[in-house]
Amino acid sequence: MASEPRNLLFWDPVRVGTDLALQLGQAGWRISLAGSLDEARQRLASRHCPVGLAWLNASASRACRDFEQLLLDSQTQTQWLALVQPEDVRSDALSRLLADGVFDFHTFPVDSRRLLDSLGHAAGVAAIRASAHATAAGDAVTAGGMVGNSACMRQLFRQLDKIGQVEAPVLITGESGSGKELTALAIHRRSLRASGPLVAVNCAALPASLVQSELFGHEKGAFTGAVRRKIGRIESAAGGTLFLDEIGDLPLEQQTSLLRFLQEGTVDRVGGTQPVRIDARVIAATHQDLELAVDQGRFREDLYYRLNVLRLQVPPLRERTEDIEALAWQQFERFGRERGVQVKGFSEQALQCLLRHDWPGNVRELINRVRRAIVMAEGRLITPADLGLDRRNGRRMVPSLQQVRAEAESRAIRTSLRLARNNLSEAARSLGISRVTLYRLLDKHRIPIGQTREPPPAEGIRELRINGEASLEPGGWSCSTGRG
Repeated sequence: MASEPRNLLFWDPVRVGTDLALQLGQAGWRISLAGSLDEARQRLASRHCPVGLAWLNASASRACRDFEQLLLDSQTQTQWLALVQPEDVRSDALSRLLADGVFDFHTFPVDSRRLLDSLGHAAGVAAIRASAHATAAGDAVTAGGMVGNSACMRQLFRQLDKIGQVEAPVLITGESGSGKELTALAIHRRSLRASGPLVAVNCAALPASLVQSELFGHEKGAFTGAVRRKIGRIESAAGGTLFLDEIGDLPLEQQTSLLRFLQEGTVDRVGGTQPVRIDARVIAATHQDLELAVDQGRFREDLYYRLNVLRLQVPPLRERTEDIEALAWQQFERFGRERGVQVKGFSEQALQCLLRHDWPGNVRELINRVRRAIVMAEGRLITPADLGLDRRNGRRMVPSLQQVRAEAESRAIRTSLRLARNNLSEAARSLGISRVTLYRLLDKHRIPIGQTREPPPAEGIRELRINGEASLEPGGWSCSTGRG
């Protein structure tokens, strides 16, 4: 299946880049040629071009001034790359433009593989920056800063909208590093308590001897060293939200005190004689199986049911591979300032390794790998080695039989719903199951009604040779060149 060609504005005032334009067209870019400022403005007005390529010459001062104006015109919508002669890099006419105005620049003779990499990553940066405007309306990012355009994340965002408007306790489950704290932040910011505090407590990090005092506070003289009254974390959350992370690690004794707070809305400070009434919403999170912990006597059953009023499951990163590249670019934008302008983006091989990696540490692992790569990278583009990945450890492991079965079950349900035009009764009959079972499976696979298109098959990678050099680009070289 051919990939969609991407739009590129080629600024070429002296008309010497025709052959290069044809080669870029063969690599999957739809080229719009422009030789003057007015022509470039017309091209941008008639077709959105996320990436621009400029052929610059220091001796053509008028063209340089026009290009600088074009940068001002298109700075919010187009990422520009420049082609220059080596001796022009430090010229007065171009040095400031190259330092401040363009995403990257290349000197002649041009390395075709590196040019294609740079164009691809300029397109990635353009997409991330364009999405920042769309996300102001909540299209792909929640108020808590969670990025996701996959079906499972969009469903999670819809659930956040509903849960944020009520006061009931919430239990967030998911693997370590998947974004449970960001989910809690998103709920808080969407709630009526958004102007109040969000107090986060990592129950796994509290020393056993201090849990009671940290959570519930103490009075002066309650124990040796208690020289003054201390307000506990729960009391600090008054008027806002209390986030109890890793609730499964809370000792049984403190579980009893927490249960009383949930039931009565009061806490007893250590050494105190009067209960203190607290108005705070409780959000708890865990990566543990709390049902199993209840069966094993490690977690109070009554507390479990008090917390498990509204439940959210945060999907692991390996189940939302569509979001990996956007997440990587988001973190690059976030931490890229630490290295200034030296590192410009990811190589194509680095992006492929990110997509193939299994992410046992989820989003937290991705953030750490990208941040480390920005610091350690020696070139302008991040490589698999900079990320600590290579083609062996970046490749996905063979899926388990359980994973294969689950994927086949999900695909069968999506196909049946699509063929039945989302008629649940008809889809259930075609699958040979009851409507009740179908509802359960929809919940299990997080399949929202109306979003049942099957994911497209993965496209292959073909090798393109430009000027005798190999370059990897997605399969299907749809080409459209010209002046319009």
